[in-house]
Formats: sequence, C-alpha cells, structure tokens
Amino acid sequence: MSRTVQITFDAHDPRGLSTFWRDALGYVIPGPPGVELADGADPLAAWDEFLAKLGVPEEQRNSNSAVEDPAGTGPRVFFQRVPEDKVAKNRVHLDVRAAPGLTGDERMAALEAECDRLTALGATRLRRSEPAPPMSHGFIVMADPEGNEFCLD
Repeated sequence: MSRTVQITFDAHDPRGLSTFWRDALGYVIPGPPGVELADGADPLAAWDEFLAKLGVPEEQRNSNSAVEDPAGTGPRVFFQRVPEDKVAKNRVHLDVRAAPGLTGDERMAALEAECDRLTALGATRLRRSEPAPPMSHGFIVMADPEGNEFCLD
C-alpha cells in the first residue's frame, strides 16, 4: 500500500514562505476548516478572521501555513514557524520540474525563464549546471526567500 506525504518546511515567516511556494508551484492556500471561500476571496484574510474568532493572539497567527495542489494530486506543503536560523545546506530539497520533455538549449531556455520568474518572486539563483548527457540534462540550483535550496529541473 503506497503512502501520501506532506512536505514540511521550518520557517521564520510561514505565511510569506507559503505564498512564495504557492506561486512557484501553482498551488493554492486552503481556506480555514468549515469556511467556504467565495471565488476570488483571499484565503489569508479568511484565516486571519477565523483565528481572531478563535481568540488566537495576533502574534501567533503566523505560526504555520500550508499550500495544496488544486488538482489534489501533488503533496501538501506545510510551513511551521521555528526560532532557529537555517545554518547548513538542507538535506532534502525539492526538484521543481520546470521543463518536462525538453532537452538541450530548449530545456535550458525554459529553466532560465522559470528562474527569472521565481527570482522576481523572491528566490535567489545559486548556480547553473550545464547538460552532460547521458547522466544530466542540466538544471539550475536556487534558494527560496528563506535560503532553502531547490532545483529547477
């Protein structure tokens, strides 16, 4: 029997990091439990209202956040606030498939375009690895706004 997974990130700003990954992956931020969001409604505002009604102090309302695949097939990504800084390279990272089926110059151009889009959202480009067939088709290593490394692959 296979299992599903949730990917969890430690973060200083769970809301901000979830917004970055929502936009990077094409995911959505789900609304609070039992709350039906109208089309175009801001789920973060709905969470603020929901948490206020529960009496959660304002300084605790950015303790965690999540993003989900709108198609329901990809893993849920959860962000939890932690006090410590990231001090070393992460041992697990995401490979964001930004050029499926492409090879050579066409692939690298697609990766560069996605790199530019994510940099505009707050990511940092770290390095580019050129294609070296047959073992590598090329990729770009990046870091999210809190320094977690990931690859555009």
